[in-house]
Amino acid sequence: MGCPLGVLSAFGLLLAVGLMLSCVRAAPTLAEQGSCQQYTNKTCEECLKNVTCLWCSSSKRCMDYPVRNILPPSSLCELSSARWGVCWVNFEALIITMSVVGGTILLALVVCCCCCCRKKKSRKPDKDDERAARERDQRRVRQEERRAEMKSRHDEIRKKYGLFKEENPYAKFENN
Repeated sequence: MGCPLGVLSAFGLLLAVGLMLSCVRAAPTLAEQGSCQQYTNKTCEECLKNVTCLWCSSSKRCMDYPVRNILPPSSLCELSSARWGVCWVNFEALIITMSVVGGTILLALVVCCCCCCRKKKSRKPDKDDERAARERDQRRVRQEERRAEMKSRHDEIRKKYGLFKEENPYAKFENN
């Protein structure tokens, strides 16, 4: 179970690093930035050279990223058409990927915590387990004592009535 989680985590990490590296580029100067509207009906790459711009591939529009919202509203551009940072990842895929990576990391943390707690608990027996083991041993000793007492009582009764078992049951058939 550890291997698939590790592969998914590694994939997610590589994806995140790839996104970060492709997004990191020299920040354009104020003169180069201009307004995002001037890149409308041009290419996505040209629009996204300015990190404050958002490209909508369905309408081929370049617009200022709505910084007040985490995600662009659907009235501005649908998530499946919105691009920011890189042209090859839309917001929908980004949300799904980050959810999967985040869920995988959370699941891995929960599994690790459960395993650590279980190992810690199994290392030292608690007081209840020790008490139960002592009581079990005491009951076993008492049972053996009662069994020995009952055997001696039964042997006395057998002797009294002549039913005591001989050591060799075939001894009475031997010829002297």
